[in-house]
Amino acid sequence: MVYGVLLCLFLTQAHAGDKPPAMAVASAHPAATRAGLEILQAGGNAFDAAVAVSAALAVVEPYSSGLGGGGFWLLHRASDAHEVMIDGRERAPLAAHRDMYLDSQGRPVAGASIDGPLAAGIPGEPAALAYLAEHYGRLPLRQSLQPAIRLAAEGFKVNEHYRRMAAFRLGVLQASPAAARQFLLKNRVPPVGHIIRQPDLAQTLGALARHGKDGFYGGEIARRMVKAVRRHGGIWTLADLRQYEVRERQPVSGSYRGWRVVSAAPPSSGGVVLLEMLNMLSGKDLKGLDDADRVHYLVEVMRRAYADRARWLGDADYVQMPLKRLLSPEYARQLANGIDMNKATSSSSLASVRAEGHDTTHFSILDQEGNRVAATLSINYPFGSGFVAEGTGVLLNDEMDDFSIKPGVANVYGLVGAEANAIAPGKRMLSSMSPTFLESPDQVAVLGTPGGSRIITMVLLGLLEAVDGKDVHAWVSRPRFHHQYLPDVIQVEPGAFDENLKKALEAKGHKLDQKDRPWGNMQAIHWNRGRNRVEAASDPRGSGAALVQPR
Repeated sequence: MVYGVLLCLFLTQAHAGDKPPAMAVASAHPAATRAGLEILQAGGNAFDAAVAVSAALAVVEPYSSGLGGGGFWLLHRASDAHEVMIDGRERAPLAAHRDMYLDSQGRPVAGASIDGPLAAGIPGEPAALAYLAEHYGRLPLRQSLQPAIRLAAEGFKVNEHYRRMAAFRLGVLQASPAAARQFLLKNRVPPVGHIIRQPDLAQTLGALARHGKDGFYGGEIARRMVKAVRRHGGIWTLADLRQYEVRERQPVSGSYRGWRVVSAAPPSSGGVVLLEMLNMLSGKDLKGLDDADRVHYLVEVMRRAYADRARWLGDADYVQMPLKRLLSPEYARQLANGIDMNKATSSSSLASVRAEGHDTTHFSILDQEGNRVAATLSINYPFGSGFVAEGTGVLLNDEMDDFSIKPGVANVYGLVGAEANAIAPGKRMLSSMSPTFLESPDQVAVLGTPGGSRIITMVLLGLLEAVDGKDVHAWVSRPRFHHQYLPDVIQVEPGAFDENLKKALEAKGHKLDQKDRPWGNMQAIHWNRGRNRVEAASDPRGSGAALVQPR
């Protein structure tokens, strides 16, 4: 399997201690990794570096994240072991309603929840960056944002991945004059090496640096965004922006084979689904199974956890979820008891629902004090809604598609949902983003990945590699497969299954969907406290960078 560039350095010292021997940053773009390391070297902590990396990715990966999007930042503070998830997820506008993407016959309107400003939720990333700096960082926001401001003004070079994503969303980018000027060249996909400069975005970042949250959600930037959105059919108001607030969430946590697992809480489905799968796996000796039985069992576990995702999960501020039951070992045993090792379960036989690809991004950070961050950010589909608000440089998300626009109707990633994830004013849409920490008595792991609906299963497979003692390169490069309940198929990466394994799975009744392209872009850090070593790796499927620096 041939992918992109892998950059990984590691450092070992002769003595062990409670503090890591090095600091590390792994992100999906070398410029963002360098931005994080620059802030660490300037005396910032992991949380300051998270601000720098997030903002830099907003500049250089416009197809994956941005100020017009949102995300989840999972934090561990070493001084008191405080762990929290900063919820900067987008919200539905206050004028949103349950059936806003349906026609008069109750049928989904093609593209309405994906393209253009009507598809955009109220962004959360700028508020989250200001919150991180104020409540957890050591440096002022204006300092942590400087690398991103510089990148926006000076520009970055187009690579092949940028060209693929821009070509995929060319029509919607061309439909927004401001987006076309910002991301295209003469209304076409720019060539490799072309410099993308974003002076309007640099100005918006500067306003955020000077005025904090109010620099984005108030004043001239807010007025320009609302004016542009409403002129082109959107429903934002200044009140939507003023009322946006970051939420601190208690992460979900559990254990698996002696490792403590900490991951994202709702409105992310990631942690709940991940822990539900691990609970089902805890009673099975995976190493004792042959390849076909091992994949079969993993698929059946994925199928059951994703069925619960579709039925139960949503925004905790709006819906009651049976989390205690979903995360209980007893419930996991009940689900696992229904797995037939000789036959695939039909998804239609499970409790039914009434009838996230190459977008999104992730980074991992470990600083010299042992503080750590796992953050997954998104604007949903590549280049989000494709709409840039004139005069701001802000590319808007299309995260409204992550709601269940109608029970039983799949979103752009094939995920179905129920009433728990229905649209409501001010509600946060369900996500699959799964920033995760693993910790054993002598080891710490920080990992996560983009990939739409496949995020959770990618994190599961990487986590299993870590628990099995594989090195950090194996976590990020492991061949991948995925099942999400509906559609009832196993999605398979190129080269992940050989012919014998395919035939064995088909004999059990599984349907295989062989993909033409790999997926995901995992960024991971491993601190082996026993050996006093820090390693970091960036997924070879992407063009990111993982750097480790002595403290």
